[in-house]
Amino acid sequence: MDNSTIVTEFVLMGLSDLPAIRFSLFAVFLLIYMITVMGNGTILLAIGAESRLHNPMYFFLTNLSLLDIFCPTATVPKMLESLLSENNVISFVGCILQLYFLVSLAGTEVFLLAVMAFDRYVAICNPLRYTVIMSKKLCLQMAAGTWIAGFLNSLLHTVLTFTLPYCKSNRVNQYYCDIPPVLALSCASTYLAEIVVLIVGGIFGVGAFLVTLVSYVYIISTILRIRSAEGKRKAFSTCASHLMVVCLFYGTTIFTYIRPSSSHHPDQDRLVSMLYGVITPMLNPLIYSLRNNEVKGALKRVIVGWGKQSLERARRCLH
Repeated sequence: MDNSTIVTEFVLMGLSDLPAIRFSLFAVFLLIYMITVMGNGTILLAIGAESRLHNPMYFFLTNLSLLDIFCPTATVPKMLESLLSENNVISFVGCILQLYFLVSLAGTEVFLLAVMAFDRYVAICNPLRYTVIMSKKLCLQMAAGTWIAGFLNSLLHTVLTFTLPYCKSNRVNQYYCDIPPVLALSCASTYLAEIVVLIVGGIFGVGAFLVTLVSYVYIISTILRIRSAEGKRKAFSTCASHLMVVCLFYGTTIFTYIRPSSSHHPDQDRLVSMLYGVITPMLNPLIYSLRNNEVKGALKRVIVGWGKQSLERARRCLH
């Protein structure tokens, strides 16, 4: 496209241009997406059906499961379409919406993990005041705050990104619309947009990370002061799943975005981004269901309940 042409659509660079493995990739990512939706959906059903799980910890887990369904839904369906039909084109408006929702959901998850870390801090370091501090009103306010902050933060970045003129190439070096590869296509200075991403993202991202880090410093110090081994085990078990999710989230995020520029390669970057955008949402429900006895028990009761209902319906049909 020449410099006088205004971009009206973008071409997303797929994960592979080799026809021989397109259908294999389609099958793999479709399976991963189905596992992600079913796994997080099952967590939501288990928590909703089990009254004993209606507490702050599992209220925030329902929000995390919703995010883990929405986040890959913003990118995976288009990727699957591209792999199946070889149609990598996305409209200008479609790119705006995809970027907006992806950044919104990712930002919300950063804030939510910090809130969940604070919840575990109160539960372990101030157990006698837990129900007073983590009231229903405060939990609703904190959960709503994470979503509002995430979507407002994304609105700022989206506006700054797409008010720039685009008249160069329209080939986005990623399988979805993200801020860095889209900004690289602008034919005007991207200095302001990049500075805002750096400053605002730094303040919010580092702030949320520090809340999470400080919470776990206090949690670990409190657990180490517990004298009995059984007490330490019980205390650690209440935050082990969340700690694993935090390490997985920040580990994949750092590996995806905070790497030396010399180590970047277009094909490698697209594959690495799968860690953050697709693999992590699939693993989160597995971590919580395998590491948490309460969730495992709730899932078993839900499955047994479904089985009994199915048998009852079958008996009625026979009669």
